[in-house]
Amino acid sequence: MAMSLSRRTALAALIASAFPIRMALAAYPDRPITWIVAYAAGGGSDTLARLLAEAMGPTLGQPFVIENKPGGATNIGAAAAAQAEPDGYTVLTADNGTLVFNPALFSKLPYDPAKDFRPVGLMARFPLLLAVRLDSPATDAAALIERARAEPGSLDYASPGVGSPHHLAMARLARETGVELNHVPYKGAAPALNDLVGGHIELLVVDYPSAAGQIRAGKIRPLAVTTAERIVQLPDLPTIREALGLAGYEASAWQGLVVPAATPDPVIAQLSAALAAALQDPKVSGRMEEIGLQPLSGGPAEMQALIDAERSVWVPLIKGLGITLD
Repeated sequence: MAMSLSRRTALAALIASAFPIRMALAAYPDRPITWIVAYAAGGGSDTLARLLAEAMGPTLGQPFVIENKPGGATNIGAAAAAQAEPDGYTVLTADNGTLVFNPALFSKLPYDPAKDFRPVGLMARFPLLLAVRLDSPATDAAALIERARAEPGSLDYASPGVGSPHHLAMARLARETGVELNHVPYKGAAPALNDLVGGHIELLVVDYPSAAGQIRAGKIRPLAVTTAERIVQLPDLPTIREALGLAGYEASAWQGLVVPAATPDPVIAQLSAALAAALQDPKVSGRMEEIGLQPLSGGPAEMQALIDAERSVWVPLIKGLGITLD
């Protein structure tokens, strides 16, 4: 009898200890959720996070508080998210820089993207463009590459920075076409665009949201888009695949939502469902297209598959070319 009572007491204690956990999960969320953006306020990443947060809040019954932590090629914001409590009250905008490029670009990181985060879902793609100044003799991408091939090392191209998706897209293009190009990194897209418009540089890899205004104003000439398919904003602009016959070529900047790795499955499922609903909202998707973004659908499994596929392409490229941010 004593043994039976002891077992009952232990079982009752176990059930009682688990009850608050079940109640906490059932009640999630019961307070505002912090959304870390590893970029400065006002940029494309910040705008996207605020747009989605505003749509997701009513679904979850709690608002999101955007917390901008720029710097360190997203490492500052990523480290803060990795160290947060895995309770669903901290989420992070993570891009392919955070999850794919940085482990190859840095010898040491303050976070481990494979161990410290779990995907919630994909959010958006930032299409990249190959663009030249208006007086460039290159009227299309094929002419540009032929010129680079005829005059090795004579052509400079600008990007928003070393290790950016823009830089790596062009590095891959140069490798796959067998040409030699000189990289001129800038501190962001804005100063690079200004120099392109001003005629100080001839060639730039830039994301469409940053360049849209200059393209509409007729101040720069886009030659091709690096995505696998043409973009709705510039339907007459060919892809690199079309322009140069590179069947497997594709490059873009993309973003998704992640949480600390130990976050419970039911919480991730709630966040993922809210994100999917927001992306299906015509007002949200319409606004994203207005600012030049492509909505990306896909939950945790689809996001992990994209991460794995990108790592198989970009990590060997970065290491093979010796590109580093140390």
